[in-house]
Amino acid sequence: MKKIALVTGANKGLGFETSRQLGKEGIAVLMASRNKERGTEAVQKLRDEGLEVEFVQLEITNEAEVDNLVQHINTNYGKLDILVNNAGVMHSGEPGGVNTAEIVKAEVLRETFDVNFFSLVSLTQKLLPLIKKSKSGRIINVSSILGSNTVQSDETSPWSGIKPFAYNASKTALNSFTVHLAAALKDSNIKVNSAHPGWVRTDLGGKNAPLEAPEGAKTSVSLASADFTGKFIHNGDEIAW
Repeated sequence: MKKIALVTGANKGLGFETSRQLGKEGIAVLMASRNKERGTEAVQKLRDEGLEVEFVQLEITNEAEVDNLVQHINTNYGKLDILVNNAGVMHSGEPGGVNTAEIVKAEVLRETFDVNFFSLVSLTQKLLPLIKKSKSGRIINVSSILGSNTVQSDETSPWSGIKPFAYNASKTALNSFTVHLAAALKDSNIKVNSAHPGWVRTDLGGKNAPLEAPEGAKTSVSLASADFTGKFIHNGDEIAW
């Protein structure tokens, strides 16, 4: 039976390229987007390439949309093999190149965590019964090396000077979820890992990033068939938490 994947934030950038690469591996991909018009346009592009993809509506912070999506997958597919938690934000109220720990507003922290952590955890938990029906379930949390406390505390690291606190802390929390969920599921056939895609030229990464989206998507795609769990990976290499 064909594998079914769900990719959140799939209408552009990393999510779009992850969907494309999974589709090229013969996987049926549900491409989740909060914007129906952009989502359907993205789906049509990949269908024109001969890939089996479907648009699904998802504003990850909207509980009703999450519940509708879970029901849709259950009714139409009965299982989920791969979940790529790709949707994420860096709040417009937090300058990316500034250490904001002294000044970040509480509402910026809350809104960042709501998308990057709380809603992601809730979506994953609601999808777990369907993932447990897969013969080889995979959960990929798209994180960032900026969420590594080891890297952030190493002043010699080229990444240590990039300290938007709300964004970085939300990715640190996401990494903790990866570790804990992997441990909770260690006796199951589900593998849970975090992916650092690299600095990618997307709306979030900016125009100065050295990597294009196809290169950035490779780590998540590779983790869709990984035989290990509870790791933080970039292009096959492990990153310290």
